[in-house]
Amino acid sequence: MSEPEYLRTRTNNEGSGARELTYPPLPEALPVGVYDNHTHLEIADGDQPLTYAEHLHRAAEVGIVGVVQVGTDVATSRWSAEMAAGNRRMLAAVAIHPNEAPELESRGVLDEALVVIDELAAWPRTRAIGETGLDFFRTPTDGQAAQHRSFEAHIEIAKRHGLALQIHDRDAHDEVIETLLRVGAPERTVFHCFSGDVEMAKLAASHGWYLSFAGTFTFKKNDHLRDAFMAIPRELVLVETDAPYLTPTPFRGRPNAPYLTPHTVRAMAECGGLDLGDLCARIALNTEAVYGSWDEGLIDD
Repeated sequence: MSEPEYLRTRTNNEGSGARELTYPPLPEALPVGVYDNHTHLEIADGDQPLTYAEHLHRAAEVGIVGVVQVGTDVATSRWSAEMAAGNRRMLAAVAIHPNEAPELESRGVLDEALVVIDELAAWPRTRAIGETGLDFFRTPTDGQAAQHRSFEAHIEIAKRHGLALQIHDRDAHDEVIETLLRVGAPERTVFHCFSGDVEMAKLAASHGWYLSFAGTFTFKKNDHLRDAFMAIPRELVLVETDAPYLTPTPFRGRPNAPYLTPHTVRAMAECGGLDLGDLCARIALNTEAVYGSWDEGLIDD
C-alpha cells in the first residue's frame, strides 16, 4: 500500500511560546510488548515529521507492538480504516469528534457523516468507534445538543457492530456517564485519556469500563490521575499516547509518538510499585480483550 500524504498538520505554537520541534530520543525498550490504544498518525508534527511507517518502526524498537489509529472526522476515519486494512501493527477507530458534530449539524450533513462512519465500522480491522463523546471545553452551550445526538448515534453504531467505544470526555464527566447509563454502554467501553478523579474511576470500574492513561499521567500536577490508577483493577487499565499531543514528562511540549509510550508505562509501574514486566503483560492482555487480535482481518497489498 502506498503511503498517503498527511491529512493535517499540528500548529508549531502552543500558548505564547514556541514549541521544541525535535522528536525526543528513543526510551529504553519495555520488557514485554504493549499497545498504544489511541494515536493520530495522520497528523504531521515537528520539524521533520515522521511517516506512519517510521512511527511504527520506532515503536517496535521499544516494545510497542501495535497501535489503534483513531479518526476524528470522515476523512481521517477513512484514512485510519484504509491504513489499518493492510498493516499488521495497526487497527482503526472511526468517528466524528464531538467538536466536529455542531459544525456538521449546522450544515445539515451530520447524518451523512454518520452513515460513512457506519460503513467504515463494518471493515474487519475497524475495531472501535471513536473518538466520540462530549466536550464542553471548546463547544458552547448552543452546540451541545448536536454533540449529544452524535454521541448517542455512535454508541448505537458501536453496539450494532459489536465494536469497542472510545470516549472523548472533556469537562463533561457527569453528562457522559449519564448518557452511557441511560442508553446503555457497549460491552467494551474505554475512557480515552482519562481525566476524572478517584470517584469517577471507581464508578467506571464498577461498570467494567476501561480507563486509558496518556502522557498526562506523568505530569507533576496530576495526582488525581495517579490516584485513579491506584483505585481500579489492573484488568481495566490501558495506555495511550494521543500522539502527537500530550507528550510525557520529561519531553512535554515536543512532538509525541507511539514510541514514547514506555515513559507512561514506567510511570504507572512506579506509581503502583508494580513489576514492569507484569504490568506490560497485563496491559497487553487488556488491550487485546478490548480490540481483538492485530493479526486478523488483513487485506493483502
